Amino acid sequence: MDRKQVTDWIAAYERAWRTPGTEVLATIFAAQASYLQGPYQEAIIGLPAIARMWENERDGPDEVFHITSEVVAVEGDTAVARVEVRYGDPTGQEYRDLWIMRFAEDGRCNSFEEWPFRPTQPPTARLPGS
Repeated sequence: MDRKQVTDWIAAYERAWRTPGTEVLATIFAAQASYLQGPYQEAIIGLPAIARMWENERDGPDEVFHITSEVVAVEGDTAVARVEVRYGDPTGQEYRDLWIMRFAEDGRCNSFEEWPFRPTQPPTARLPGS
């Protein structure tokens, strides 16, 4: 993978989010891909499970949102991107994410992991007793 391929994949992810149904997911995710929605969440495995999550998480393909991204690093089949998503007009929900993606030889994602951050999220966890 190179930066252009990763940038193109992120654009395909956005198009998939904006497309009715989930059939298009097979063009961006491998059949047994894993999708991790947060560092401490259980991975979602396989296209059928990813499709169910996809439909449950979005308001629909006409959901109003704006996404920007920057590829931070690419090494072999692994890439990291900084992604910002703002939902609504006016913005009612906002996330800044780090996406870690591992790709198959055909350019589909084998492993997708996101680290979402919200504006109201504390920058660090409170330690017990502090």
